[in-house]
Amino acid sequence: MSTSREPLGIMNATTSEDDISSWEDLYSIEWIPKEVFIKFRQQVEGYQLGVNFEVNGCNTKLVFKPLTSDRKWKIIYEPKYADVRVLTKKIPIGPFLNFQVGIGHDFRSHTTGWKWRLTSSFGSNGMSHIQYKTLLPIFPGFDIRAGWNAEYVLPDIHGALGTGEPMIGMELGHLYASIDRVEAIFTHTT
Repeated sequence: MSTSREPLGIMNATTSEDDISSWEDLYSIEWIPKEVFIKFRQQVEGYQLGVNFEVNGCNTKLVFKPLTSDRKWKIIYEPKYADVRVLTKKIPIGPFLNFQVGIGHDFRSHTTGWKWRLTSSFGSNGMSHIQYKTLLPIFPGFDIRAGWNAEYVLPDIHGALGTGEPMIGMELGHLYASIDRVEAIFTHTT
């Protein structure tokens, strides 16, 4: 198995039986997460106040949001950058797209602005791509959440007749999967 994405590159996923030496050449999985977070959450009267510590980047965020299932907003403050943002929840547009808007203020440069983002959990740079978060409750008040993604090229069987190309050809495809982030979440409810 490869720990680097470049050698098996998803863009070079066209393979034939002569190019591969084993089934392991058709996939690669990175088990080491790129980001690790420790999150502390305090829930009080319908709201949640959280402190998120990013272990890899040594960054801290304070997050304040309502606890309702249909929450429309959250406030994020990053002391390292002296930046505060108000974000809307991801608004679904059709079955595959999400839209999000944010308004922010940078206290260091005294600027205010807004951003928007259109995202999808499928498709990225012309590749088939899935992003997902999986929550694993360990015991009451402690959860582990893993954010993972998979990029893949599906197998392709093709052929030709009278063109000089093989009558039957096959590209076996490729799977690249990785764990992007792991979060240890401690929640205290009052």
